[in-house]
Amino acid sequence: MYALARPFLFCLSPETAHSAALLSLQLAAGLHVTKLLTGNVPADPVRVMGIDFPNRVGLAAGLDKNAEYVDALAALGFGFIEVGTVTPRPQPGNPKPRLFRIPEQQAIINRMGFNNGGVNGMLANLERTRYQGILGINIGKNKDTPLENALDDYVACMDGVYPYASYITVNLSSPNTPGLRDLQVGDTFRQLLEGIRNRQAHLRAQHGRHVPVAVKLAPDLSEDALQSIADTLLALEIECVIATNTTIARPMVAGLKHADETGGLSGKPVFEASTQALRVLSQALGDRIPLIGVGGITDGATAVAKREAGAALVQLYSGLIYSGPALVGEVARALAAHSR
Repeated sequence: MYALARPFLFCLSPETAHSAALLSLQLAAGLHVTKLLTGNVPADPVRVMGIDFPNRVGLAAGLDKNAEYVDALAALGFGFIEVGTVTPRPQPGNPKPRLFRIPEQQAIINRMGFNNGGVNGMLANLERTRYQGILGINIGKNKDTPLENALDDYVACMDGVYPYASYITVNLSSPNTPGLRDLQVGDTFRQLLEGIRNRQAHLRAQHGRHVPVAVKLAPDLSEDALQSIADTLLALEIECVIATNTTIARPMVAGLKHADETGGLSGKPVFEASTQALRVLSQALGDRIPLIGVGGITDGATAVAKREAGAALVQLYSGLIYSGPALVGEVARALAAHSR
C-alpha cells in the first residue's frame, strides 16, 4: 500500500510529505486499518532500564517533535515511541528548505534545528493522548541559550516532561544547533550529566517514581572519545545510551544531488558508522548500561546487526520514509526470531 503512495509523497517537498504522511496515518488509525500497513508485529518482551518493553522496535525522536501523533504512531505496533526533541521555549528552527532526500542511498539530510512548540505545547498534546505504552521524551536546549547555561534548559525540560515520560533522552548530538556537540566532551560533559542526575534524583523524590535518563550520542566521535564518554557514563551511572544521531560525514553520498547540503545525514549511509560506535560502546559498557541502536536500519537484517553489535532495543526513522510502515513489522519479526 505504501509503495503506491510513495511516488505521490515524493512529488511533494519533504516537509509537506512528512505532514501529509502523519495526517494519513492518523486517518488510518481512526479507521483501525493500520495493521494492514505493518503486518504481524509479534510479542518480543524485554526488560531494559527497568522498563518492560512489549517488543524491541521503537520510533526514534524527530518524526513527532511535538507529540501530536502518538496514538496514530503507536497503532503501528511500536514497542515504544520517542517524541521530541523539545526545548523549553518554542522555536521555529532553521530557514526552509531544511530537509532533503537522497533516494539513491535511501538517505535524508536535515538541518531542522529543533523546530518545536516548546515544552508547554508538548505537554498540552500529551494531555490529549490515549497512549498508555512506553514513551520516551527527547530534550534539548534552545538555540539562543549559551552553552554555559545549557543545563538550565535541560532541567527546565525535565521538570515539565517528567510526569509523562517512561524515560528521558538527553540530546547532545544534533549537528543542527550550534555548539551542541561540544557538550559531549570532557569536563563539560561530566558537569552537565552530573546536573541532570541531581535533578533526576530531586524529581524522583518529588513525584514518587523513577524515570530513567538516556543520552544520545553522535556517530562522528573517535573510538578514544567514545571510550572517554563511556567512562563518564559508567561513573555517573547513566541508565541508557542511544547510538547514534545523524552524521556530518558525506563520503557515502558524494556527488549525489543534495549531498553538499549542511545538516545531519541519516538513513542507509550512516549504518556502518553508527553500528561501529554501537559496537565500541557495547565493549566499553558491557552489560552495565544498555544500548539502543539507531541509524541506517532499512530491513530486518540491519536491525539484527544492531542487536549483534550490542543493542538491546532499536529505533527507526529514515527507513520508514523509504520502506513505509511495513518496516515496523519486518524488523519486529526479525528481532523476535533472533531472540529465540
